[in-house]
Amino acid sequence: MTLASSDFVPGPLLLLGAPGVGKGTQAQILVAEYGIPQISTGEILRRNIAEGTELGLKAKDLMAAGQFVDDDTVNGMVRSRLAEPDVLRGYILDGYPRTLAQANWLDAHLAAAHATSELPLVAVSIQVDETDLLHRITGRRICPTCKCSYNIYSQPPLVPGICDHDGAALIQRPDDTEEAFEQRMKEYAAKTVHVIDHYRGHGRFEEVDGSQPIEAVTAAIHTALKKLRGQKEE
Repeated sequence: MTLASSDFVPGPLLLLGAPGVGKGTQAQILVAEYGIPQISTGEILRRNIAEGTELGLKAKDLMAAGQFVDDDTVNGMVRSRLAEPDVLRGYILDGYPRTLAQANWLDAHLAAAHATSELPLVAVSIQVDETDLLHRITGRRICPTCKCSYNIYSQPPLVPGICDHDGAALIQRPDDTEEAFEQRMKEYAAKTVHVIDHYRGHGRFEEVDGSQPIEAVTAAIHTALKKLRGQKEE
């Protein structure tokens, strides 16, 4: 089902949400519906390093020294990516801005440039109860052979611990433990709360219920985006 009308210009969109809410799934759907790119800081970081750009070499040196890539370097990579022609109708940001400083820089850059979009960046946060998130992540099991995914709470295998398709013993990824989940949630809350407050304070923020089926979440994001752009649902 296609929810996006062909004449609707989505503009820049930031998808927010804690680990496990389904941001990646929704981003892929929206990319296909709107025909706009998903811009991941991880992807542009790898691209700059692979191409040996000045910013990529700087980031590579920082990472080799065990240091975080600083805001100036990340912002520079984002600036270059937003100068490419495929972003004219909009784009979906993934993993950026992570901090209030990055959000402020991005707002100033978009206001000054007008080269990418005259529409302001808006943020939609996918909300899922923390207990449900815990079950989504800690309940995840993967078949090492066929890569089929299960969840012991919502989609268990027919035989506990065994893949339905090839009988292999299912495994749990190291970052799917409760301890890892709690740490990721703390990091997310610490980094993202100020970004949420920033866009909420400027009237450019909406929340959607991420506990619904995938298509319903997509519909809710579409409705939220049209609301943020001042358009009524058809």
